Amino acid sequence: MRLKFIKPMEPELVEQPPAGDGWSHEVKFDGYRTQVLKDADGVRLYTKTGIDWTAKYRPIGAEAAKLTAESFIIEGEMIVTDEAGLSDFHALRSAITRRPQDLYLVAFDLLHLNGHDLRDMPLKDRRDILQALIPEGGHIQFSEALPGAGDAVYHLACEANLEGIVSKRLDSIYRSGNTMSWRKIKCYAEAEMEIIGVKRETGKPAMVLMADKGRYMGGAFVTFKAEKRQALWDRIQGKAGAPPPKGLAKEKAEWLKPGLVGRVKFLKGEEKLRHASLKDFREE
Repeated sequence: MRLKFIKPMEPELVEQPPAGDGWSHEVKFDGYRTQVLKDADGVRLYTKTGIDWTAKYRPIGAEAAKLTAESFIIEGEMIVTDEAGLSDFHALRSAITRRPQDLYLVAFDLLHLNGHDLRDMPLKDRRDILQALIPEGGHIQFSEALPGAGDAVYHLACEANLEGIVSKRLDSIYRSGNTMSWRKIKCYAEAEMEIIGVKRETGKPAMVLMADKGRYMGGAFVTFKAEKRQALWDRIQGKAGAPPPKGLAKEKAEWLKPGLVGRVKFLKGEEKLRHASLKDFREE
């Protein structure tokens, strides 16, 4: 029988890892979610939205063809690693086109095997079967669960400069779409960026708008105590009156002249600022 792409099960983004021993915790790799299908027609690889990328992922496809099973659907994350051995999302696109032999697939779930649909099995059992299927030392690797309680694992992951962790209920069955049975908890990073604007609306928390090397990054909440907050507003007052940056005329904001820099805390691994807060500010 010809296997079809299955819409992925998606973890919810939460602030804290779940407590208790009914969960497994894995590294959240920074890459492209990928589904690998093998059946009588050969091996096919699909993106998260079901686009066929078999041609782009040829070396991984060749390795998948050698796995000792007649047919399967494996889910994983396609990554490329940097010098430190961490997954490097920014290097991934060029690796796919220029050096696909450097790609790794970190496999974390098994939805189908040798004609059997495994989605009603508990996650723990699916992963045990998957681990037995993947030989060591190749470019298809098993995503090991990290030992320990959720909060300890999360703390270590952030200390190691990882993007975060994914916590999954050991007894969870596989269902396409969003689920609280899987949760992603992201680590935070801090960086200095330019403060280019401010949003102050009655009844809403105040926000500063940030740019990084001229690229608009979005807003960060201002949570300072009264005195520091007043000092920030005084600085902002002196810079007010700039025209809106290109493409941002629709934003209801006061735009600022250059020269104010803010230190921002934000979720790692996002295109724009998410869950961001202003930690400090200074004049350039």
